[in-house]
Amino acid sequence: MTMLPIRPLVAVVAAVCVAVLPALPAQAVRRAAVPVLVDVRAAHQSGLDRLVFEFRGPLPARRDVRYVSRLIADGSGEPVAVAGDAVLQISFDRADGHDRDGRATYGPARRTYALPGLVQVVNTGDFEATLTFGAGLARRVPFRVRTLTRPSRVVVDLITSYRTVPARAYFLDTAGRGPRTAAVTRPVIPPATAAGALLRLFAGPTQADRGRGLRFAASKATGFSKLTVADGIARVYLTGPVSGGGSAFTVADQIRPTLKQFPAIRWVKIYDAAGRTGQPAGPSDSVPPSLERRP
Repeated sequence: MTMLPIRPLVAVVAAVCVAVLPALPAQAVRRAAVPVLVDVRAAHQSGLDRLVFEFRGPLPARRDVRYVSRLIADGSGEPVAVAGDAVLQISFDRADGHDRDGRATYGPARRTYALPGLVQVVNTGDFEATLTFGAGLARRVPFRVRTLTRPSRVVVDLITSYRTVPARAYFLDTAGRGPRTAAVTRPVIPPATAAGALLRLFAGPTQADRGRGLRFAASKATGFSKLTVADGIARVYLTGPVSGGGSAFTVADQIRPTLKQFPAIRWVKIYDAAGRTGQPAGPSDSVPPSLERRP
């Protein structure tokens, strides 16, 4: 067998490629190298919650994971709500989370988890090849970041070496007749179990819960700023432009059973963002005027 010299063979191949294939625009070459996010998932393992971002193509050129005081949407600069007592921001440079038609390639932009530490993950930006997410956590904890290949993954491990106890959160059950609630179990961190249950309520149902017909009727509340418990009365201070719109079922119908599961709470008084409630004094339930049912 006659062996061709290496240099002539390379030259021939190169010549053929140049003759057959037109030169690609620089933008197309760059686009081909941009990783595309195809999945976001999380699970609990011994002593940690693992959050995984899976990409099609190479790993993002740069990953940045840090605690922030709040989340800001890329482009608009508007704040983005996320349920959690601590917020972790995860950013990927030179990465996309959408296809050519602008549709998300990784699933829901906001998702809730029933894990000891990870409460919620929300997308806050997918603009000019910068992809950003926020993770709401039950507590600020140490974390570590690593990468894996085949397929390309960025893994964020949240150390959850603390004790949790089960508590219930009550959501609107749309599968039955008429407005009613259904309970789901969530892990909460003692001793602040009532606040933990309320946090899980405002995080909303998981994807599996939604498949069962559970929904969170927020009544335009974006969360709560404070919860106090004294003399059998829980006082909840809501944030956002709270309004029931005259509905027969409001956020109050979910807050009350979520808090009254605890023996120390007999009555629940709910305040709007301006600090108003119908009956601030005395042993009774109370809602702000904006949540009162209209005749």
